[in-house]
Amino acid sequence: MTRKALTPDDTRWKPLVLLVLALAVGTASGALAADEPDLIFRRSTVFKLLSPNDKLATYGVDDPEVEGVACHFTVPEKGGYKGWLGVAEQVSDISLACRQIGPIHFKGKLGQGDDMFRQRRSLFFKKMQIVRGCDAKRNVLVYMVYSDRLIEGSPKNSTSSVPIMPWGAADTSVQKCGEFFQ
Repeated sequence: MTRKALTPDDTRWKPLVLLVLALAVGTASGALAADEPDLIFRRSTVFKLLSPNDKLATYGVDDPEVEGVACHFTVPEKGGYKGWLGVAEQVSDISLACRQIGPIHFKGKLGQGDDMFRQRRSLFFKKMQIVRGCDAKRNVLVYMVYSDRLIEGSPKNSTSSVPIMPWGAADTSVQKCGEFFQ
């Protein structure tokens, strides 16, 4: 039996290309592990007999530009073989809660609606973003999470607000977010 050589028009390339892309994405995401949010816990929501279950996962992330603020978000994670390989497109249902966890200090000037955190939600086209803004009238930081796609985004979103308050008896000066947002 002789083997036929692969040609560029041969459809047998597709599985090989998908495997190489999945391995490349998996390797790249491992290299960026320090930038990943902290996994708090996961709970299974859909049982799958021979592949990983669908889950809800809760993560924590500190605002890199505003010291003293942390956000927690819960995202659904697709199971099955596509989810395991990292090629499943994740749904846009994301919840968000942000809180003051210490004295608030701004590290520099910020723009309304700037990204605080972003994460890929499909192999190529979808990403989740947490953006921040300032309600200067109330001196409140406002965070919003949403997902978008290259062609069409999702209107599903969640919002959380963090009033800027003194932190303990020693913290007498409260910064005004309006002074740090453009």
